[in-house]
Amino acid sequence: MNLSLAAPSSFRGNLLVPLSRCTSCLELDLRIQHSEGFRHLRPRWSSFKLIRNPRRRVIACSVTEPHNGSDEKEKEADKNGETLPLEDSSEQSIPPPVDAEQINEFSDENKGQSDVQNMDDSNEVASGSPLPGVKPQKLDEAIKIPKETIEILKNQVFGFDTFFVTSQDPYEGGVLFKGNLRGQAAKSYDKISKRLKDKFGDEYKLFLLVNPEDNMPVAVVVPRTTLQPETTAVPEWFAAGSFGLVTVFTLLLRNVPSLQSDLLSTFDNLNLLKDGLPGALVTALILGVHELGHFLAAKDTGVKLGVPYFVPSWQIGSFGAITRIRNIVPNREDLLKVAAAGPIAGYALGLLLLLLGFILPPSDGIGVVVDASVFHESFLAGGIAKLLLGNVLKEGTAISINPLVIWAWAGLLINAINSIPAGELDGGRISFALWGRKASLRFTGVSIALLGVSSLLNDVAFYWVVLIFFLQRGPIAPLSEEITDPGEKYVAIGVTVLLLGLLVCLPYPFPFTEETLTSF
Repeated sequence: MNLSLAAPSSFRGNLLVPLSRCTSCLELDLRIQHSEGFRHLRPRWSSFKLIRNPRRRVIACSVTEPHNGSDEKEKEADKNGETLPLEDSSEQSIPPPVDAEQINEFSDENKGQSDVQNMDDSNEVASGSPLPGVKPQKLDEAIKIPKETIEILKNQVFGFDTFFVTSQDPYEGGVLFKGNLRGQAAKSYDKISKRLKDKFGDEYKLFLLVNPEDNMPVAVVVPRTTLQPETTAVPEWFAAGSFGLVTVFTLLLRNVPSLQSDLLSTFDNLNLLKDGLPGALVTALILGVHELGHFLAAKDTGVKLGVPYFVPSWQIGSFGAITRIRNIVPNREDLLKVAAAGPIAGYALGLLLLLLGFILPPSDGIGVVVDASVFHESFLAGGIAKLLLGNVLKEGTAISINPLVIWAWAGLLINAINSIPAGELDGGRISFALWGRKASLRFTGVSIALLGVSSLLNDVAFYWVVLIFFLQRGPIAPLSEEITDPGEKYVAIGVTVLLLGLLVCLPYPFPFTEETLTSF
């Protein structure tokens, strides 16, 4: 059996430490006989004997065998304030005294090993922690949470009425507390946050999350200095403006069919791009309303959004916009409000324009001639076309429609693509807000797999799965409080957005009747 003794820095005095061990069962027990000023503690079998040496501090160890009747003698000696003398056999086995300085050096070595172990534990916790949006970074000792602060957090910030701490683990510069959540998560979070601010001001940030390892609530406290937003080498406005100009070009190009077959001829026929201006304006209007919905909801909830990056696409004009969230979202309901507001606004305008396109005749009397089979590409568009056109829509025939139908349909498709429940897309954030982080990760995996299969048949799906994988796959940054479910009203809105996305993207499976050519 190996025995390690670490002398704390606050340890003072000259001690003779006899250790008693039963050699037959190798059971080691300690009994401490304290001098004045120490609380009296006495486990069984062995004792610490305190002596004073005027010249130097020494610690000596001895081993004694237990024998019958020793407990009664020890009790009597305790009452009289005496220390039992050592047996002869034990005196013969006393090893040479050990200098306290050697013990201190041994303690320092153990302390260094303990610090290394703590650092390893910190990395372990960080890799499996519920803060996937916070990137590990090397922190100075000055901004790590001191032990004294951790004790204040455990005993004065947390409590029986909010979150009863049972254990703790290091997390980078902060601490991950495990325990039992008391009452409603939102109310407990507010109480803990208030106490944290009263004690430390704005020095620390609290997260109340779900541990992905066991699905139990955990509290994470980190210094706010570790949560500074990342900076980019290129200013946001410059990069967003560059992407925006390219998107304007692809929107114009998308609405000029004569240039679609030969993209290289576009630069020799720039004057033809003006023919695509009406369609580009309609699609851009739907995109703009989509982004406006995000910003209005963000302003209402206190969420700060970055500059939107419009992603160009020569197939449909644009893939929508990538908009960063610049601060920490308070809870899942607020995230749901912001994420769903854009698609809801875009769908509302897109559906209105689509209905007007089916109802209003083309301004030139001809419009756009398309094959009826084109409406099989969308369950929503095909269903509305069949409902409004009736028997005019026939399989294998050409039909003349208002170009507003095509323009609005493109806007709806862009909204639907952004409503896919994957990564940091609007749909990914909605699924996270509705069902939590674990469910959103599963949705992301399934969505990327389905898009990968679809990309074998559709080039739009191929480009979109590449975009999601490299730019938008997540993970979603942690929210301040991720435990409370959103209200039923907002759940209904989120589910509606996801269903509309499916209806736009899924094909219309029912055949149209085959009859002669008809114009509308």
